[in-house]
Parts: sequence; structure tokens; C-alpha cells
Amino acid sequence: MPVLVMKFGGTSVANPDRIRRAAKRVGVEVAKGYDVIVIVSAMSGKTNELVGWVNETSPLYDAREYDAVVSSGENVTAGLMALTLQEMDVPARSWQGWQVPLRTTSAHSAARIEDIPPDNINAKFGEGMRVAVVAGFQGISPEGRITTLGRGGSDTTAVAFAAAFEAERCDIYTDVDGVYTTDPRITSKARKLDRIAFEEMLELASLGAKVLQTRSVELAMRYNVKLRVLSSFEEQSDEAGTLVCAEEEIMESNVVNGIAYSRDEAKMTLISVADRPGIAAAIFGPLSDAGVNVDMIIQNISEEGRTDMTFSCPTDQVMRAEKAIQAAKTRGEINYHDFVADTDVSKVSAVGIGMRSQSGVAAKMFKTLSDEGVNIKVIATSEIKISVLIDRKYMELAVQALHDAFELDKAG
Repeated sequence: MPVLVMKFGGTSVANPDRIRRAAKRVGVEVAKGYDVIVIVSAMSGKTNELVGWVNETSPLYDAREYDAVVSSGENVTAGLMALTLQEMDVPARSWQGWQVPLRTTSAHSAARIEDIPPDNINAKFGEGMRVAVVAGFQGISPEGRITTLGRGGSDTTAVAFAAAFEAERCDIYTDVDGVYTTDPRITSKARKLDRIAFEEMLELASLGAKVLQTRSVELAMRYNVKLRVLSSFEEQSDEAGTLVCAEEEIMESNVVNGIAYSRDEAKMTLISVADRPGIAAAIFGPLSDAGVNVDMIIQNISEEGRTDMTFSCPTDQVMRAEKAIQAAKTRGEINYHDFVADTDVSKVSAVGIGMRSQSGVAAKMFKTLSDEGVNIKVIATSEIKISVLIDRKYMELAVQALHDAFELDKAG
């Protein structure tokens, strides 16, 4: 039998009613002749509740026990989904991570998947089981302890299973009906994409689009797993949702395929740093050690042996960044005159694989923002992306203007 992986997020399994709706979708695929691996998240809000209970019980908690508690939400959903399918006369059973086994590293609450041997589940498929309902987000460490994969881990679980079982496709059911050219809450002209390349989806996910978790897209691209993003709440057809696939499977697309944004960014500048070999490592090494997620980096031209170094990071990491930089200065590793943080900026990005072969995208983007009176503070580019930092108050205006300028409401 061909294998299909179906993943249902928290809103899709929020109560027994929604679990029944999801189970019916699974039943449709079983009737088409698939053996199905269903990956489930905890019911909506349940993981946050469990995390709250852990923090209330033990603020300085043992990470191993944290994982034991917060992984339990998925176990409940998996059992209820299996029971619901059994009531529909679909042969199904639930699997926890350790039963598969989904083997991970020992990094509790941020474990990485190392191996998913298919033997146990395949043996049950051979005995007549048609659906394996697997608790997402969890695995087992080399020490035999329960681990969790971090936020969005169920998406990663689903893609990893699709790769391990060479599934025909991995369907991600969520509360949106696909990937859009930008956030429909910001512009009503946002258009659902029928297909998007892995690289584009990876950029959009890392730049703030919340539809798919970045690690899951990385994994899908590495193992060439076809991903389909679908709504749990709408009637489906074979062409529903958005297919995330290899670039070669897309006939034509716009030069720019999406406008992404990250609302809460900060621009940080070290003024008058000694310009010498190793200065970048001396600055960004301590930031990395402190867990600061640095994004855009700009170094000014050196004058009289001094330079300015600007970088961006999420606003909730500003205090951590300031502390790390100050500590490096105290240790004598870096020397600077001032450290300035602007916490009132946002990042807006244009993404598209068509940028590789067509010039003028940057010029068009910058002119569009100029015409709207939007000042650009920092620019960063890659092969298929152009990102700018701007004042936060102009973020929605910039997204709308760029969406119109690149005519993203029209199909390529």
C-alpha cells in the first residue's frame, strides 16, 4: 500500500467534535487505498496549560520532567483519534514516540530527530492496521527518557515520518487553507498560492510567516518530501491547499512570490568599534553563546581604524544582547564608544525564486517604499530574498504597497 502522512494541528483536534471531523478525512484517504500515518498535536491550548503547571510547580524545573509533562497532551489526542477511527471501523492504533521508536538527541525541550526505524509500524500495517496515529512533538533519548522537539515540533515529526516511510505526500492540516502571498489580515488582495518552492517557503517561514515551522520545511527540502498545506475546516478537493515542492515542479511563477514581515525587530549598533582582524568574531561569538538570534549584519566603512557594526535581532532578545556585549567589553574582548538599540522597527521582505534570473527587483522595491515615504534603515539580500528594516509604524503600509507593486494578486 502507498503511505500518506497526515498531520493535524491543535485547532484541528481541539475537541472530540473536531477529532471526528479529522478522522473522517483520514477515512477518505484509507478508502482510496492508502496506509495512513496520522501525526497529532495536543488539543489547542493544552500545551500552554501544561507548561504553566510546570512553571507553577517548579520554576527551576528538571528539563527531563518538563518533557514528560508537556508531551502528555499529544498522547491524549492520539488515543482519542485512534478510538474515533475504530468507531468508524477503520483499523487504527495510537503510538507514542518511544513505541515507534522516534530516536532523538538528549537536548530536552529542543531535541533533534536522529532516526525513525519503520519496522514496528510496517509490521502492524502488514497485520491489517490501516492507520498509525502517532503523538507528534515527542521522541526518546539515548538514555531512554521522553524528549520533545520544541515549538512546532509536530510539523517536523510529520515530515520526518514522510521521509522515513517514503510517503507519497505529507498533508499538514491547519486553520488556514494554504500559503498566501502575504498575510490576508494586512491586505485583502493576498492570494493563495497553488504551489510554492521549498526555498521560497523556507525563506517565508524564517522571515515570519507562521504557516509552517522552519525546521519542517528544511527537512522536506533535504528529503524532497512533498508538503501540502490544507484547512481542516473546509471541504477538500485533490487540488485544495498549497503544495510545497521542488522548484522543477513549478512551471511558471512570479518574480516575487511573497511578502513576509516580522513585526517585533530591533536594530542594534556598536558605534566606533576598533576595526581589526577578528572583531566580528569577538562581537558575534558572545551573542551566539547568549542565544541571541542575529539576523541582518551591516559593517560601515572604516575610518581611522574605527567602524560601526549594526545588526538586528528580535526585540525580546535585546536585553540579552546588551548584557552579552557589555560582558565582552568588560573582559576587554571588544572596545566601542556607544551601543545604541532601536526597538521600534520591523522587517519586511520580498521573496521569490524568480529573482535569480530577473534584475530590477531591488530597485522596484526601494522605489515603491520611497514613493510611500518609508525610510529604509538596513538592507540585506540573498539569492531569492530582499529584506529591509523600517520604522514599525510603516510596516503594514510597506507590505500593502509592495504586494501591489509586484502584482501578487495576479497568478504568474
